[in-house]
Amino acid sequence: MAASPRETRGIVDAPDLFTRVRFRLREPAPGLRHWLEHYWLIDWDLTEPYVSQVVPHPSVHLVFQRSESGSPAERAGHAEVYGIVQGLFSRRLEGRGRVCGVKFRPGGFRPFAPHRPVSAWTGRQVPAAEVLAAPAPGAVLDPPDEDARVAALDAYLLPLAPRPDPQADRAMALAELVRTDRSLLRVDALARAEGLSARSLQRLFSTYVGVGPKWVILRHRIHEALQRAGTDPEPDWAALAADLGYSDQAHMVRDFTATVGAPPTAFAPR
Repeated sequence: MAASPRETRGIVDAPDLFTRVRFRLREPAPGLRHWLEHYWLIDWDLTEPYVSQVVPHPSVHLVFQRSESGSPAERAGHAEVYGIVQGLFSRRLEGRGRVCGVKFRPGGFRPFAPHRPVSAWTGRQVPAAEVLAAPAPGAVLDPPDEDARVAALDAYLLPLAPRPDPQADRAMALAELVRTDRSLLRVDALARAEGLSARSLQRLFSTYVGVGPKWVILRHRIHEALQRAGTDPEPDWAALAADLGYSDQAHMVRDFTATVGAPPTAFAPR
């Protein structure tokens, strides 16, 4: 069971987080990789509370979690489906706890839950049993061995592997194109590249991704700006704004601040 490279894009102050928690990415079984990006595993044992912050990706997550310092239900563990979070996601960690998460590819969740558009879950956090046939959380969270937890996730999800869905494949391909092709900065350009009308593209993204294509384009811009802000000791903000397709630096700063809660200069290395 191979480990995936550590992904930090979207994590606010990733180096600080990694000094406080054990964070790993693991690959799912080959039969699941078409729909899933990776599993993510976090364990912590903190002497004082810590608030982690993430600028979320356009992905749905299935999350098994336990906090030994929480309520009886939190200590027992629970499983939830997290729709796409459109703002900054903050999570307070304290005491000891564990999370085993499943990150679906943008467009890859709906084949597992085909009865509702993915936009129905956007901005929501619901018990997994309301969406999927979820196992008891302990089946995933209890094994002390990391490989056993990954195997438990595989064993749960493989029987749920859905039938082929050409529209899901199309949505996943387009979302990946937005992520990798930095020249695609406008919805009309993306629609033309796929031979769709802007309205058809919007419907496809709403149904299969959960947010519109404009939001996905903007979110990848913010991720790029956050990564540059955190790694470049002297960023050229005007050049970065132009590189990301903004008409000026002020526009980029407004979008960044509205999403993250602080201007990009706040995240420059000290």
